[in-house]
Amino acid sequence: MDTQSSSLHEERLDRVATLIRGSGARSVLDLGCGSGSLLRRLVREPAYTAITGLEQSGLSLRQARAMLVEVAAAESRVSLLQGSYMDPGLNLTGFDAAAMVETIEHVSPGRLSEVQRAVFEHYRPGWLILTTPNAEYNPLFGLHPGELRDPDHRFEWNRDKFRKWCSSTARQSGYQVRFSGIGEEDREFGPPTQVAIFSRPGE
Repeated sequence: MDTQSSSLHEERLDRVATLIRGSGARSVLDLGCGSGSLLRRLVREPAYTAITGLEQSGLSLRQARAMLVEVAAAESRVSLLQGSYMDPGLNLTGFDAAAMVETIEHVSPGRLSEVQRAVFEHYRPGWLILTTPNAEYNPLFGLHPGELRDPDHRFEWNRDKFRKWCSSTARQSGYQVRFSGIGEEDREFGPPTQVAIFSRPGE
């Protein structure tokens, strides 16, 4: 699964970067930026005037900083913050677009309401893309029933549960949402990665 996972990860990041570029955003917030793989792609785009990465892991943030040092013009446009996107006290409002790439499945299910309040009701980016594993696809990766793709995952949604959570969050928070997938789609199990794109009416 390692080679498949690595290839899918790169495809996922490329697709997210392309979707953000197509949104017309000038300021971008990467919620759960990890070691900066998406930030590296975003900083190549001169259209973005402000890029902020938020990450809870200090080690991952150090890796992101080290990576960005090597990228010309990154210093003036990129900010890195340590913290959790479940914290509504962070000053992360006013962004045109935001990304949550393979991060929400690391949150305990009982705390998903905190994600909704902080991200969709407090930060309120104009546009947000969220990706997460499609649990139905896992057998095609050789996983047993109930086995998760990563030991740090707290859950993995099937397509129905994902769409219900996203649709409910959008409805309660004043967003519209549309769905797609990333990776080779199976006729029965769907795509390996499921995607929700949230937008506020008029954005």
